[in-house]
Amino acid sequence: MRMPRLTTNDPSQNKSLSISDPREKVSKKMVLDLGMSYLEKMGSGHICKVCISYGGSCCSGCEHLSNGVGCTLRNTSCTAWLCGFLKFLLYETGHLQEWNDYWEQVPGQDHRMDFTPETFFIHKSLHVQSLGNLSEALAADLQELARTHSAIGFIFTLREKIDRNIDQFIFYKDDPVKKNRLKRSIVNLSSPFHRFHIALNDYRAIN
Repeated sequence: MRMPRLTTNDPSQNKSLSISDPREKVSKKMVLDLGMSYLEKMGSGHICKVCISYGGSCCSGCEHLSNGVGCTLRNTSCTAWLCGFLKFLLYETGHLQEWNDYWEQVPGQDHRMDFTPETFFIHKSLHVQSLGNLSEALAADLQELARTHSAIGFIFTLREKIDRNIDQFIFYKDDPVKKNRLKRSIVNLSSPFHRFHIALNDYRAIN
C-alpha cells in the first residue's frame, strides 16, 4: 500500500505542515516527525528554556533523559503531551482541538513510553501557522514572573493551574455555565502575560 507523504506549505504568512493523505496507513515515524515539527514551528523551545532554567523541566527524572543529549527515546506519548503553557498557547490561538484530535487517533500511548505500532491508520492531520512570536512573548512574560515573584516555583504552580482549568474547560464543553466560569478563570490566571496578549491581538488581527 502506498504511504502518504509528509508535505509542507509556506505561502508567506501561513505556514503549515501535514500528512498529504491522512486516510491512508502512516508510519509511527511520520507521525512523530509531524508532531515534532509542529512543536518546533509553534516555538515550544522558547517556553521550555524558561522552565528548564528555573528547574521545572517536564522531563525531570525520566530514565530516557541524557545530560547534554536530551531525550534518547522519542515516543508518541511524550510528543502528544503538552504542559499548561503550551496548551494555553494553542487554546488561545484556536489550535488545541486539532492537536487533541490528531493524537487521540494514535494508539498505544503510555506514560513516558508507547506501544504504538509501526504503522496504523489515521483520519486527521495537523495544520499550523508559525507561532514563534507568541511563544517568545509568553516566554518573556514567564521569565519576568519567575524573576519578580519571591515564591519558589511560582510559574510552575501557575502552569499547573492553567493546565487544570483548560482540561476542565474541554471536559465541560456542553455545560455553558461551567465553561464561562472556567474561561474567566483562565483569563484571570493569564492576566500577567502582558507581552503575550499584545502579540495575540496582533496575531488575531491577521488570522
